[in-house]
Amino acid sequence: MRKKIVAGNWKMNTTVAEGIELVNQIIAKIEEIPQQVQLIVNTPFTHLFPISKIIGDIKCPNCRSKLALGAQNCADKEKGAYTGEVAAQMLVSLSKAVGTVVGAPADAVGAPVEYVILGHSERRGYYGETNAILLEKIKQALAAGLKVIYCVGEALEDRKAGRHFDVVGEEIKEVLFALGEEDMKKITVAYEPIWAIGTGETATKEQAQEIHAFIRKSLAEKFGALAQQISILYGGSCKPSNAAELFSQPDIDGGLIGGAALKADDFIAIAKSF
Repeated sequence: MRKKIVAGNWKMNTTVAEGIELVNQIIAKIEEIPQQVQLIVNTPFTHLFPISKIIGDIKCPNCRSKLALGAQNCADKEKGAYTGEVAAQMLVSLSKAVGTVVGAPADAVGAPVEYVILGHSERRGYYGETNAILLEKIKQALAAGLKVIYCVGEALEDRKAGRHFDVVGEEIKEVLFALGEEDMKKITVAYEPIWAIGTGETATKEQAQEIHAFIRKSLAEKFGALAQQISILYGGSCKPSNAAELFSQPDIDGGLIGGAALKADDFIAIAKSF
């Protein structure tokens, strides 16, 4: 059975204090989440350290396993003179640093940063990240031990021109086809129709299923039966009111959630929609 995932992408939102409050609100309701659903909070870099500690301190073992921590980006280089960049290995090292805080127990370890979002349309569009750059980022993330949520999707003009399969197929083949099967086991694909991100527009369940099925078929060309094990998420104005019908589709395994992830009640409601 493929993993069911609801991943919150906080983007450049919330102060550190607001982020701590939000994750505490999510944890307060975590027992409501079905055991088979993996929640992920992908926070700004500034929030990772305190939220690592908070998640690591969850006492209920079944609750702790439901919530994972992720970042929204990483560098395409291992280290060096790249001002402002954050290396994948830095993200991985963060949880162990919790025990170095003055007054912390000697054995204190925070929750690890397990995931990183790469290829989001905002990174591609605003910061010029190409498929070649994203492949290098994925390689860095995998080498450091991170799991990757890799985003693909088409713009409105591509959808209207009937090029959506070509665009998404290219983003799959130029990046993921360069990986081996073992690496692909650590990849989750997120389909985000760019025309639906933050606009309130949503692909119909039929449109979403059609392209999710296309993504799975494309992956099967390279990876065979493994394609049936790869989770594919929908990311385009998914909210409590439409999550259930989207998640009911055979090739939609969850959501990459933007605005609705900033409200604990909405995020939890989406996770309960399976």
